[in-house]
Amino acid sequence: MERILVLTHADDSGAALTKGSLEAVTAGVDLAARLGAELAVGIVAKHASHAAAQVAGAAPRVLAVQGEAFAQARFTSDAAACTEICRAAQATIVLAPESSRFARVMASVAARVGGAIDTHITAIGGAEAVEATRWFYRQRIEAVISRDKRPWFLLLDAGTHAPFAGDGPHALPDEIAIAVELPELRTNVTGFRAPKLDQQTIRPDAKLLFVAGAGWTKKQPDGQVHAEEAGNLILGFLGLSGASLGSSKSLVDQGGEGQPVLPFLTHLNQVGQTGSTPRHAKGLATCCHGEEPHVVGWRFIGERRAVSLDANCGWTRGKADVVYVADAFQVMAKVNELLGKAASSS
Repeated sequence: MERILVLTHADDSGAALTKGSLEAVTAGVDLAARLGAELAVGIVAKHASHAAAQVAGAAPRVLAVQGEAFAQARFTSDAAACTEICRAAQATIVLAPESSRFARVMASVAARVGGAIDTHITAIGGAEAVEATRWFYRQRIEAVISRDKRPWFLLLDAGTHAPFAGDGPHALPDEIAIAVELPELRTNVTGFRAPKLDQQTIRPDAKLLFVAGAGWTKKQPDGQVHAEEAGNLILGFLGLSGASLGSSKSLVDQGGEGQPVLPFLTHLNQVGQTGSTPRHAKGLATCCHGEEPHVVGWRFIGERRAVSLDANCGWTRGKADVVYVADAFQVMAKVNELLGKAASSS
């Protein structure tokens, strides 16, 4: 019989679990119910009590490692904490979010306990055996993986499960404190330096993905290029809507070709076959042709809309739910005006 452990960690507050951790709990609850397996939740946090209350009803026991040393992400402390939790739980299947904090330590944890690991898991199926699904070759090939080796670690991609919320009041789980003997810590976290919100264009938790295509920096009906105006419209929309910014490959490549560019765009914004595959509830493409190498990056976008002057672009061929045949400059100027009025009146 399988024994399932879900490893979680707290957010920057040190007390509340991250969204990815709650998604992993949902996956663990579903898998345990399907296999009739035991389930436990492991927590790494500065203060574990509040985090344990968040998973009430998910598992009968919580294995917690807490303290000041575990408030911040650090390879030495995180690897030691996760290893001790795994040993205490004696789990055969270990689920964890593919966060930056856990992604860099979980392979080491699997090696320390003699297990195997697979990453970027998008679904877990199987009725009698565990079958993990992931994508290869930029989301063009889907593979179903099964292993006999135990413990088997599965890192779950964000956005593939709903965050655990419980279905009503439940008794708090038994919280078991796990002692961890740490070696000498050579890394000291002194603080965070992050760009301001209006400078941060990649927002994984945003509900909307806004994609800018190369048409923004092409000649407009007056025969001129309006790259500066395009940049102001796009940044204005991002600031008012809180959307995440994506781009087509052709637009981010223009910088190396001596063509007009949007200075805030980098290859990190690129969406598509050679870029990222974000997961947002909705997506809006502008000045983009909707070619297949780009659209493959929209695989996990729920509702798709596009603004294009080309009525025969790829978006109109079944790749978008709604296509507005219009000038993106005019559309986004009007949208920003409406959003600005809504913000000022609220």
